[in-house]
Amino acid sequence: MATREPRFIAPARRRVAMTRECALLLPRVFAALADPRQPGSDDTCLEKLLDWFRNLTAFDPTVKLLQDNPCLTEFITAVLALPEPSPSILSFTLRLAGILAASENRFQHLQQEKLLVRLFGRDGPLNSAVWEDASVRSGWVEGVHSMMHHQPALHFLCDGGGIDAIFALQGDPSLFVASAASQLLVHMLTLSVESETTKPLSTKDCDWPACAQMIIKHIEDSLQSSSPSHIEQSLKLLTSLFGNCHATWTEVLWLGISKQIESFLTEETVQAQHMLANLLLKMAWSPVFCDTEGSFWALVTSALEHLTPIQAGPLAVGILRLYKCPQDVRIQALTVLLQPMDCILRAASQPLEYAGLLDESVSDPTTVESLLSSRSSCASLLCQTLAHLEELLSLIHLPVDLPYTSLLRSLMTILQFCNGFLSPASPLGSTISQILINCFRVQRSALDVLAALSERKGCDTLMGSLFDVLLAYLESPNTSPTVLKKTFQATSKWLVRLQELSCSNNQWQQTEKILKDVFLVLQKHLCSPCWEVRDSSLEFLTVLIECLRDQDEFSQSLLSSEVPRLTENLLEDPESYVRASAVTAVGHLAFITYFAPESPVIGNQYNKENTIAKLQEILSTDSEGFPRRAVISIFTKWLRQGCTGQLEDTEQFVSKVIQTVEHDLDWEVRLGGLELVEVFCSQTICQLGLPKCPYAPVSSAVTSSIRQNESLQIFCRAKLFSFLFRSLCDCDKPVGQRACDILLGLRGDFYPISTLKDSQGTGDSPVGQGIAWLQRTLRQGSLAQNFPTDGGNGVDFQNPESMMLALGTVDLEELHDELNKSSDHVEKSPQSLLQDILATVGTIEENEADCY
Repeated sequence: MATREPRFIAPARRRVAMTRECALLLPRVFAALADPRQPGSDDTCLEKLLDWFRNLTAFDPTVKLLQDNPCLTEFITAVLALPEPSPSILSFTLRLAGILAASENRFQHLQQEKLLVRLFGRDGPLNSAVWEDASVRSGWVEGVHSMMHHQPALHFLCDGGGIDAIFALQGDPSLFVASAASQLLVHMLTLSVESETTKPLSTKDCDWPACAQMIIKHIEDSLQSSSPSHIEQSLKLLTSLFGNCHATWTEVLWLGISKQIESFLTEETVQAQHMLANLLLKMAWSPVFCDTEGSFWALVTSALEHLTPIQAGPLAVGILRLYKCPQDVRIQALTVLLQPMDCILRAASQPLEYAGLLDESVSDPTTVESLLSSRSSCASLLCQTLAHLEELLSLIHLPVDLPYTSLLRSLMTILQFCNGFLSPASPLGSTISQILINCFRVQRSALDVLAALSERKGCDTLMGSLFDVLLAYLESPNTSPTVLKKTFQATSKWLVRLQELSCSNNQWQQTEKILKDVFLVLQKHLCSPCWEVRDSSLEFLTVLIECLRDQDEFSQSLLSSEVPRLTENLLEDPESYVRASAVTAVGHLAFITYFAPESPVIGNQYNKENTIAKLQEILSTDSEGFPRRAVISIFTKWLRQGCTGQLEDTEQFVSKVIQTVEHDLDWEVRLGGLELVEVFCSQTICQLGLPKCPYAPVSSAVTSSIRQNESLQIFCRAKLFSFLFRSLCDCDKPVGQRACDILLGLRGDFYPISTLKDSQGTGDSPVGQGIAWLQRTLRQGSLAQNFPTDGGNGVDFQNPESMMLALGTVDLEELHDELNKSSDHVEKSPQSLLQDILATVGTIEENEADCY
């Protein structure tokens, strides 16, 4: 079908103006909100009201909003006059005032009214009883942050003592308030430096603007204090600053505090090491520091050496992801990351039988050994290390070379420790093995890394040993269902790798033996009493077929096993998830058994028809949605890959499926039916050679008309149009949207733009009247009742002439626009929001009604 360009793009923030209706409602809304006798408004409505004001003020820095709507300042004044304002309303007022004061003009206007000093100064909520409420403190911080866009706001806060309140709020018991205060200080420091400096800064205090000096002195004093909480607050602030601001002045700031930060690595009395890794990593990603030679990278090296393996791990993997990094630092980071894996290899056998991962350690290896020897830390350290390795292996281009062979050997050792299949000779190995036995967390993490490693070169020599470990896990009755699923995923990836190697070096015998062993164990799992095991076994089979179905050795091994028969039996499994997976697996098996050019299955045609009949029965009778969705998905996949026979056979197949799915109660099944229709339309048009198809040969106008009519007849006979037009009125919007897109595509195929205008009139003929009725019905959308599909009301959906007229006449663009409106597009309007707030707070008379 004709490809349609997307007609809708998500809008950016657009200019918003207040309508007359909203301006009339606004005084009543704010009068109700300021009235203490009214019940509190819904917090969600207040949030939406604030969002609306953010949009109103974003593009208009003038005072016009305040001048045209005096109710705004009247509301703030009224709330401030209340002896005990509601914390919710006071918080809202603070945030609203901050939004209004974000422009310098409105800030000055509110200052003249003495409102800002009463809200954010020393005599405001700061020193009142209501400050005990976290929502008020949060509203105060957010209000200050909103107004902090110009120097007058900055000076107002610094000169009025508000900055001391922000320093104190860094340690607020509410984590949300504390975090917001830290972010506000970062914003203020950045604003102060970037708006008030005229020349490059140096480390002398006098060069910093006044507000920046206050914040920097607070940071320095906190870092030098003996209070762990103050040190932690400043480290958080610096982490946020270096992560968000990459200006050159951040290096000047860093040079003044770097010695103090460095001392935290060696001072045992200061417990701040756990935060240093994140700080240094944020700095390493900043162009200000990553290009420098010397002190910063020396500090990173020192951190990798002095931090514990668990603390240094995130820093090491972050460094390894960098492309701009000194080589010696990168090697050290890799050493830190691989140290636990190297320790595992060395613990497995003494003396070491194979090459280890590391030539030397960065830190004392006994530290890692002691962590791996402890039940409380062994699994955590290994899981963190394995997660970091998986993160590195997921990168397309690794900035560092990993020792893949030794790494794979270490992974296999961990997995053997976990299932008890390895008896280490060393005392350390025995301890680790006892700790890791049946440790599902470590097993899952190791298998994830093992799967990722399959895409890397250099592990070919260990293929036999690797599959011994994987098969041991697949065969073991102690393997949990979740670990078994991970084992299946790793096995499928390595089988694909094995097949690639077999093709290149003709080692078919090893491949054949491994495949035979895999299918033998798969047969057992397909008969497991645990439904999760049966389900993951079917998923594993599906993945294998998707990746290896073109390999003769794989197909022969699969078909010579009992796997196909057992898979088909699971179509009747009592668990719906398993039935759905069985449908998918059987559908993929068909590519080998029935649809292959030279299918090896005897009685091919009978088996094919029998399988299709079974799947159609599931589609029409299964009580659960998952199997039915799986069937329609498989049918679409077959159709997409041209497996449903000649055009006439495909027409009958599609027609039968459509008549089944159009009444299905599951909207995803109906949506799947529409996808099937879309594929069928596209293929039919291409086969018949309509001019819109990019692959069709050029033909004369007469030939084109004949083929157009032929395709219309096929679509009408298959009852496509009744399904498509009915779907436009579906109660589930995605179904209607997809149907409309398909009809628009068909119209583009059958109606060149030049002829579309000529088809708009329906006339007074019975057919034209039927189409007019259809248009009226479609405009009702999901409210349309008893949508006819049998020629009622003069619409014959199986008549090509009638459907050609419908495609050219029905306003599909209007329907498309309507279907793509959000369901709450009316309710989201500002006017509706103001009406909702009024309805929520009610009126005084209603709330004072006699309840008796």
